[in-house]
This record gives sequence, structure tokens and C-alpha cells, in this order.
Amino acid sequence: LIDEKIENNKKINHHLVELIDAQFTHLLQNNELFKSTFSEIGEIVGGGTPSKKVEEYWNGDIPWLSPKDLSLNPAMFTSKGQNSISELGYKKSSAKLMPRNSILFSSRAPIGYITIAENDISTNQGFKSIIPKPEYPYTFVYELLKQETPLLESSASGSTFKEVSGTHLKNHEILIPSSTAMNSFHKSVEPLFETISLNEKEIQKLIETRGILLPKLISGEISVAS
Repeated sequence: LIDEKIENNKKINHHLVELIDAQFTHLLQNNELFKSTFSEIGEIVGGGTPSKKVEEYWNGDIPWLSPKDLSLNPAMFTSKGQNSISELGYKKSSAKLMPRNSILFSSRAPIGYITIAENDISTNQGFKSIIPKPEYPYTFVYELLKQETPLLESSASGSTFKEVSGTHLKNHEILIPSSTAMNSFHKSVEPLFETISLNEKEIQKLIETRGILLPKLISGEISVAS
């Protein structure tokens, strides 16, 4: 029953994402577009990692994200990763605190995971994140970055592994509609984003519940009524 509920929620979210993508395509195809860059629509922020050798820098109250977290749990919204850092670790590193609704973008190893910050969160240096300016809705910036990712990835540089640099992301040319069109899009899709967020939270709770119940079922501590 738990697995069935998880799959149902995933199917609903998949359908909602398709609806949002379709509305975004419609927005770009049916409005006059103006040249811009990512640096003009938001602040581009890198990340950092406190020294692993100093215990006091870790297991604090500040959520901290690495690309690995998103590979293990790809989701539209993210509140935390497997690790967290302390206030001291934050001060002693180049990690930055991004506010809620920042768009977090993995810029290397691998390029292209995108998630929305559900709360204040920091990342390692494998991210180049966008804090949208107030006049640019987070829903629009998320969809735009998603659309531009293949281009950003194909033009990434690096000898050991490909990376999208902060300068590269800042200067990347984009086409955007008027503020009126963007805000109209935001009003239309924000309820869909919120529904996806609620469904993702429920999926996470169900996975946690399954993780608690499964060992007990296997060991015979609890039985399934026939």
C-alpha cells in the first residue's frame, strides 16, 4: 500500500511537471522576448566546504547540500542534504546561505541538477546558484534554467571534468518576456509548484515509514493481517 501511494504521488508530480513545462513553452512562444543574462535576473552564488578535519564545523543547524544529495534524491524542492554544518563551519568556509526559493544548480560532477531551496540552505562548491531578484518569480527562473541547461552543459569547460563557471553562468544570454507576462505565468503555475512540494514531502514521509516498518516485517515483530 505504501509503495502504491508513493508511485501515485510520483505519477501526479510527473503530470504536473509536464503541465508547467507546456505553460512555459507557451509563455515563450506567445510573447515578445528581450535579451538578458542570468546575472541581470538574479545574484549568482557559489558554495564551499568547511574542513572535514575539524569536527566542530559539522553536524550543526545549517543545511548543506552536495550534488550527490540531488543524485540520491532528485526533487523539485530541497530542504536539506545528508550533512549539515555549524555556524563556525559556515564562518570558516566560503559556503553561502541562500534564502528560500533560491534556484540551486549543480555546476559540476554532474552538471544539471536543479532544485528550489525550501528554506535557508548552503551548498558545496559544486553549485552555482541563483537568488532571483524580487521582480523575477522563482517559478520562471527555475523553468528558464532548466531549459538552458543543455546549452550550458555543452559549452562547459574543464580538463579533469566539465564545469559551468560562475562567469559562464552570469554571462549566459537568455531571452525573457515582459514582467507582466512573467507574473501571469507565475500566478498560473505557482499552485502546481506548491502541490508538487506537498507530494514530495508525503513521498519522503512514506519512504521513512517504509524504512521503519520493513525490518519489523522481515523479523516478524509485526505481521500483515491476511
